[in-house]
Amino acid sequence: MVKGLKILIVGAGIGGLALARVLALRGADVTVLEQAPEIAEVGAGLQISPNGLAVLRALGLAGALEASGAVLADTVQLKDYRGAGVLKLDLTQLSPQKYYFVHRADLIELLAEGARAAGVKIQLLQKVESVEDGPLARIILASGEVREADLIVGCDGVHSVVRGALNGAEKPFFTGNAAWRATVPNLWGRRSDVQVHMGPRRHLVSYPLKGGAMVNLVAVEEQRKWLAESWMQEDDPANLQAAFDDFGAEAKAMLAEVREVKQWGLFRHPVAVRWHGESLALLGDAAHPTLPFLAQGAVMALEDAWAMGVALDRAERLSQGLETYQLWRRARAEKVINTATGNAWKYHLSFGPLRFAAHSVLRLGGAVAPMQMLKQFDWLYGYDVTTDLPVQNQR
Repeated sequence: MVKGLKILIVGAGIGGLALARVLALRGADVTVLEQAPEIAEVGAGLQISPNGLAVLRALGLAGALEASGAVLADTVQLKDYRGAGVLKLDLTQLSPQKYYFVHRADLIELLAEGARAAGVKIQLLQKVESVEDGPLARIILASGEVREADLIVGCDGVHSVVRGALNGAEKPFFTGNAAWRATVPNLWGRRSDVQVHMGPRRHLVSYPLKGGAMVNLVAVEEQRKWLAESWMQEDDPANLQAAFDDFGAEAKAMLAEVREVKQWGLFRHPVAVRWHGESLALLGDAAHPTLPFLAQGAVMALEDAWAMGVALDRAERLSQGLETYQLWRRARAEKVINTATGNAWKYHLSFGPLRFAAHSVLRLGGAVAPMQMLKQFDWLYGYDVTTDLPVQNQR
């Protein structure tokens, strides 16, 4: 029933642009409203695991991803904060599945091009003040303009206007973790690995981007000081370097190259109780924000986009399609969020004997049963939303 529907999507991020192409290819009249003056992302990398790549492949965009300078990953290395190896996972064993590192700006660009090629209209400088549910959804822009659509989908992130309309005001809580992100020149010949240096109450993730020209850094430290949730606030690189001053030479060398850095507080938001109304719906972080400890935020948005498109296309009524979409996605999103949350303490063990014991278990597992260590992620990476959805709609 997607064909001919008039759909407004709020937010031209990864989820919004992917959904736009999914729906437009099925015949919907899709417009994306973005409040920024341009579609742009700067200074950040992300990981596209096989379950996300499956969606890009189904959308005909996998080739564009490979041509964008995305790096084909082959190894995950967990290390002690001093640099000693703890666990090495061979991602080539996922074959024929593939795992990529990509600059967020490159992914946004190829999704925007894919959406436009499918006939999607992308309108900038469109700040949404409020939305209203009903037989026809209504959107009120900051300019005072009012628009109506058969469906409005909020892909507008953790501060979603659409989420507020469906669920009311909510109070996220500060997790006591602060994160920094930066990119630096790749001076160490890093080609295809992601490294996680794990230390007392801190960890540092690094991986190559842009065909190996740069390295993406994400550093997390437990802090008592409350920080804003926005990930666009500037910080002094010296603060980041000081926070990780006792890390080993390998990590410190990367941090020494940081010239510009963003910092933000990590907050837990509950999974939305209502993912849809009569003609409003949520997707990605607007429905189920996750902490960045499993590298699945962007991938979950891609999975959502495909699932919503299929659910609506198979349904006889809009309400049935939206119910099916939430049914298909909720349990998986909650499992991913809980797993990501659980990873934080594993990376941050501060009691020396406990950290030594935990790392010893990982080393033993990697040496004795490396495939078993990798297979524990089959439920995540082995899932393909483009083929694994139920054949029939569920009510």
